[in-house]
Amino acid sequence: MRLRLLAALGLLAPTFAMAQPVERPVVLELFTSQGCSSCPPADAKVAELARTRPDLLPLTFHVTYWNGLGWRDPFSLDAATERQRHYVALGVSSEVYTPALVVDGTLDVVGSNPSAVDRAVRQATSSQETAADIEIQRGSKGLTVLVGAGTGQARLLLIGYDRLHRTQVGRGENRGRTLEEANIVRSIQVLGAWSGKPIALQAPLPEGEQVAVLLQRADGRIVGARVAHGTS
Repeated sequence: MRLRLLAALGLLAPTFAMAQPVERPVVLELFTSQGCSSCPPADAKVAELARTRPDLLPLTFHVTYWNGLGWRDPFSLDAATERQRHYVALGVSSEVYTPALVVDGTLDVVGSNPSAVDRAVRQATSSQETAADIEIQRGSKGLTVLVGAGTGQARLLLIGYDRLHRTQVGRGENRGRTLEEANIVRSIQVLGAWSGKPIALQAPLPEGEQVAVLLQRADGRIVGARVAHGTS
């Protein structure tokens, strides 16, 4: 994906940096698969949170390592598998498994355990950190992403996702079931690096009905998040 720094950076970014801080959502990342029989309860929990908790940003990442076991998940992404393995390499998660839920890039719980999910969400909410505000503007040529001033360093991630899909599963462990899944990630791309100074980037619209931008530190902690509202 081709990105470019806005020529008007000197005008846009300082204005944005002076805006009032905006409360960000806590980010939930469910690593799941339609081929996994223990995943539907976790999918249902995430779908419930997506409907009822506007203070959260639940995202479902469909991994690829179940695809050879009877059912190929149509939403599986190599990038989802790589992202989960990266959390394991960072020590955020102890192993690669499904359904795994990573909360704000710091806490790993079994996604099918609702009480554990709720505890992790409460813990993340109480210790939430925001390094900088993010604004997403839709235009006829794509997106403009503005990040304000702050401290530290982090990567900007552009995520495209679909709100809801229902899938009839024909084979594998969930054969015969109709699965309802929310906030399914269809694409994830690195926009660039942020080092504390205001920046403005342009990017094409990613694959997916909805758009979110995450600010993530090298240790995995999410320190910024914003969902784009409206349409171009």
